Amino acid sequence: MQDNTVTHVPGFKAGAIKAGIKKDKLDSAIIYCPTGATWAGVFTRNQVKAAPVLYNQALLDSQETVKVIYSSSGNANAVTGQQGFEDTLAIANEIASVFNCKADDVLVNATGVIGVPLPMDVIIPSIEQLPESLSEDGGKLVSKAILTTDTKTKTVAHTFGVSDVEVHIGAIAKGSGMIHPNMGTMLAYITTDVAIEKALLQKALSDAVEVTFNRITVDGDTSTNDTVLVLANGLAGNPLIADTNSVEYHTFYEELLLVCENLAKQIAADGEGATKFVTVKVDRAASEPEAKEIAMAVATSNLVKTAMHGNDANWGRIIAAIGYSGVPGVDEGSISIAFESRVGLLLVLDTGVALDFDNDAAVELLDEDDIVIHIDMGQADGNCEVWTCDFSQDYVKINADYRS
Repeated sequence: MQDNTVTHVPGFKAGAIKAGIKKDKLDSAIIYCPTGATWAGVFTRNQVKAAPVLYNQALLDSQETVKVIYSSSGNANAVTGQQGFEDTLAIANEIASVFNCKADDVLVNATGVIGVPLPMDVIIPSIEQLPESLSEDGGKLVSKAILTTDTKTKTVAHTFGVSDVEVHIGAIAKGSGMIHPNMGTMLAYITTDVAIEKALLQKALSDAVEVTFNRITVDGDTSTNDTVLVLANGLAGNPLIADTNSVEYHTFYEELLLVCENLAKQIAADGEGATKFVTVKVDRAASEPEAKEIAMAVATSNLVKTAMHGNDANWGRIIAAIGYSGVPGVDEGSISIAFESRVGLLLVLDTGVALDFDNDAAVELLDEDDIVIHIDMGQADGNCEVWTCDFSQDYVKINADYRS
């Protein structure tokens, strides 16, 4: 089809403009489905939620279909009081007027600095330019327009079969800092032409998010604006998916899962100031939830992340994080730890016994941009894999100057 983004899917157009929220950059974007699309969403669990998040959440149960996703970058419209809600509604109403639809057909999203009112004097007049920006390969522009501190766009698309019908799914995301479940400073937009009931679409998205976007962390900070949306316009013409036990549902779910995992890994790899993508893999924990707690404790440890940046096989920091993870019954005598990269595998702790290893070889192994930390708890069959990145000096520089 057209590209590797949301416009890979027939029936969707997209575009982006320079509204003036940011200096001479694309900052306002639109994804448009004129036929309307069944939709689902998952949002931040931060108790402080941006006005657009609350607006979209209010529509989730009442609005079966939508036609537009609008997204602005440079201002989060969070902690902006009543004005923030009024501005969100004003944007939805203006888009509805321009696209000849209802305000309830419009989802509104924002990302950027918290606590600053939206520059409505530039946003509202710019909306009339959005229809002219639309194209069948405009997803590429949208993937750029939603970025903040990201260094690269994040896109993925698949074509697959459901009931012998060709089906498409495409997605874009942004996220680099304030990334931590549940979820992080991230936006993800997914489109598909599959025909599926809304309740099943919501279940598929919620389940996929739990094992993908909720298993990444960059810095341990959970944002106010996190949003994952999926729109399904049904134009593929497959028989409506209405049973979670059906082969068709599981086929769609597996594709959605792959898309979410792909985007989640891209976000982790593009963490602010990151030089390495780090996978923390926990095996043989007492249960899967405990494996996740252990993995997240290690992945969010600043000491572990800085050690990875410095090519330091300091497994003591890892076992310390395991110990404070909150998981009961940790037995250091049963734990094994190893590091892996394309150079090879290095076992440093074997069932509680520290092993002698060549430090120069360890440095060479860790001096790669894709590292796996293996943790074997030696207890039962609980497994979990989470994704993070290293911490560099650039993370401090980026966030020290964020509002500058």
